[in-house]
Amino acid sequence: MAHFDHGIRDNSGLDAEFVRRKAAEYGVEFYAERAELGEGASEAEAREKRYEFLAKVAGSVGGEIWTAHHLDDLVETVAINLLRGTGWRGLAGLDRAGIRRPFLETEMFYEPLDRATIYEYAAKRRLEYREDPSNSWEEYLRNRVRRKLDGALSFEQKLEIYELWREQKKLKREIDEVVAGLLPSSEEGEAAPVLDRRDEAGAELPSRKDETWQRSWFTNLDEKVALELLRAGTLCAGISATRPQLLRFLEAIKTYPSGKSFNLPQDKLVRFSKKEFVL
Repeated sequence: MAHFDHGIRDNSGLDAEFVRRKAAEYGVEFYAERAELGEGASEAEAREKRYEFLAKVAGSVGGEIWTAHHLDDLVETVAINLLRGTGWRGLAGLDRAGIRRPFLETEMFYEPLDRATIYEYAAKRRLEYREDPSNSWEEYLRNRVRRKLDGALSFEQKLEIYELWREQKKLKREIDEVVAGLLPSSEEGEAAPVLDRRDEAGAELPSRKDETWQRSWFTNLDEKVALELLRAGTLCAGISATRPQLLRFLEAIKTYPSGKSFNLPQDKLVRFSKKEFVL
């Protein structure tokens, strides 16, 4: 059992002690770590630090990460991604290699579990639990979306979103495999890169050697195909770009004169020659 204390709330240490006590009660090993992120920390920063810790624990014990994400978490994630202007990949979130989410696995349960089912289970068995007070903080987009969705969808409608999510995950993995084989190699004979199947956790990616791209490749490509290639290439270079950023990048590839540079996230510059650019 692993618990990460983000150090965002003054009383977060009480959560850690609760989990420590439960681990002892159930007779399982307990791992804990505390950061001092402070009240101003973003959800993205908290996720990154949390998953870094969980990955470290999983590696030390030769295991994998299991989280308690449930059906309502999935629906909220899809809604948030749509609000942010995601492409089709926004419907395939909560999908990252090395992480299992048992409450969303039909192999473990007959159907995915939602928040109400979990509360009912806990109430019937008089299980003790703690509710994170930050779940009510208005500054977090997820909390605002959660309140909007509360009671707005039936369980059957949530299941429809769940089935769409499963289909999109399968499609994403198939596309990633194909696109990885199309990326230019840094050296002759180098294996094609394996794309990281990340979800909202946003973990750091290892940098690769520079890769040269031909601008002419993108002249007549279907826009969707071009965006998939650019997304894969930027990820392999350790850069995570949004769909609007990739669209602007694609336009720059097609129109920028030789010598002009384009800004990618993380202060990365792409300089164009007449025929090429380097990632």
